[in-house]
Amino acid sequence: MTTPLNTFIRATEIWVPSTDGLLLEFGGGLFAGAAHFAAISRAMCFGRAEGLPGTAWEEGRPILLKQFEGSNFRRTAAAKAAGLGCAVALPMFLGDALTSVLVFFCSEDAAQGGALELWRNNPRVTTDMTLVDGRYGADAAALEALSRETFLPRGTGLPGLAWQRGSAVFMPDLGTAGRFLRGEEAASAGIHRGLAIPCPTRANENHVLTLLTSAATPIARRIETWSPASGGSRSLQRSFGLCEGEGALAAAATGVPLEADAGCVASAFMRGMPALTNQAAAEPGPVGASAGACGADAMVAVPIISEGVVAEVLALYF
Repeated sequence: MTTPLNTFIRATEIWVPSTDGLLLEFGGGLFAGAAHFAAISRAMCFGRAEGLPGTAWEEGRPILLKQFEGSNFRRTAAAKAAGLGCAVALPMFLGDALTSVLVFFCSEDAAQGGALELWRNNPRVTTDMTLVDGRYGADAAALEALSRETFLPRGTGLPGLAWQRGSAVFMPDLGTAGRFLRGEEAASAGIHRGLAIPCPTRANENHVLTLLTSAATPIARRIETWSPASGGSRSLQRSFGLCEGEGALAAAATGVPLEADAGCVASAFMRGMPALTNQAAAEPGPVGASAGACGADAMVAVPIISEGVVAEVLALYF
């Protein structure tokens, strides 16, 4: 995975349950130039409550580490040597069954140009969504202070919209997006774009991950969402797309068939677990065409799970 653009997401891992269900084993990764970190990760496994993936598995909810020092993260020295500074682990559940744990890493430099946030609604306590924790750049002190004091009703703000819709929400210009309530503070920090991803949990809670970035440090080279086609067709159609080179994308001319050999996007939708590739341009159909159009080497397809079923797939190209 190469990143000619200084993308906000710098590395990605997938951890999957072992055959006996006692461990999480390495299921794939995109590591850019972090060869040593990749080699260590490929040789590891995690039990419940062990390391970042095992903690997300045990607690049944997303876990955000805004720094590795002082945590139970087991690869701190290797991550630091690779320039990685923070991470978030997203357990994927279909009903009560864990399919995988997806981990995103951001670099120290990327974190300076944006923010990584985790929001939660506990319906036993409040009807609002509040900040669990976040990693903010040095210029985002005002944004962080406001975020920690913010209460978001369902459908309000970027996290509240993702919560309400049960789908990923992308805002390309937070300063002009009237539904983003922290636009002034974000603009002061040089943050212009936001992506919110609803996250399934084992408990009766609602979590949303938000990635807020500058135009110079985009989340990924290209972002797309793929949703079930209308009319009963066994395929997915692109419902949203934004490319750093092309801008907003029209609907794809062809869909992604829901078949076993149809590539990462189809696999993520059918299996309810992320899928990734280091040869994105070789993906069949419109996904490979998307990768070729933006010069992407790698991509990850993330199932967006709502009420126990896959609602859409978020595709991130690097």
